[in-house]
Amino acid sequence: MQKVLLLSFFIFQITGLFAQKFTWEDKELEAVNTKVEIVNMDGVQVLKVERDLIASPFDEKNIEASVDGATYVKLTNTTIENGTIEVKVLSRIMENSPFPAARGFIGLAYRVDQENKNFQAIYLRPSNGRAEDQLRRNHTVQYFSYPGNTFSRLRREANGLYETYADIGLNEWITMRIEFEDEKATLYINNQKAPSFLVQKMLGNSKKGSIALWVEIGTIGYFKDFKVLKKQ
Repeated sequence: MQKVLLLSFFIFQITGLFAQKFTWEDKELEAVNTKVEIVNMDGVQVLKVERDLIASPFDEKNIEASVDGATYVKLTNTTIENGTIEVKVLSRIMENSPFPAARGFIGLAYRVDQENKNFQAIYLRPSNGRAEDQLRRNHTVQYFSYPGNTFSRLRREANGLYETYADIGLNEWITMRIEFEDEKATLYINNQKAPSFLVQKMLGNSKKGSIALWVEIGTIGYFKDFKVLKKQ
């Protein structure tokens, strides 16, 4: 188990519509519907992020309307149409999770508009990656767009086109790199030369915007080595 020391003077929260801005890795960010802490993990300052259930309530009886939303930490003063983003992520499922089926949901959102009403995203379900059930393995990587194109809708209507398998697990650092241009997004995991996931046609109305570090219900997410390259 990696040792995590909380730096209590670096605690940021959001409630309602008031986003708390802060600086991490020389980048200015704001927490949107999340609770954020900067912690020391093995001598490195990393960002710890959880969904704020007060700012963004969860209803297990209405899962589709309660997930795949604006629960992230977003770069401020940033607008990108096409580019590359990379970050190392590590997720754990919290004790007494409000959602027993939590999978360690963690990932990246991009083309996030200023009002947090539209964005594209790719995220991971690390606990699925090495499950004994093959169908569950097939749901390890997920694309969605907000609003409207949730994982459950895409699973019903697109027959697995927007999700796939990857060999990943909980409580381990995973490098995510997403290259996005026009309608296409490509995900590379752990610096592999071949893509792990291809989205040939992104959905929704989001064509340009900011970048965000995204988590979902029941997940404690950690991020480090966050890089953004805007395509000229």
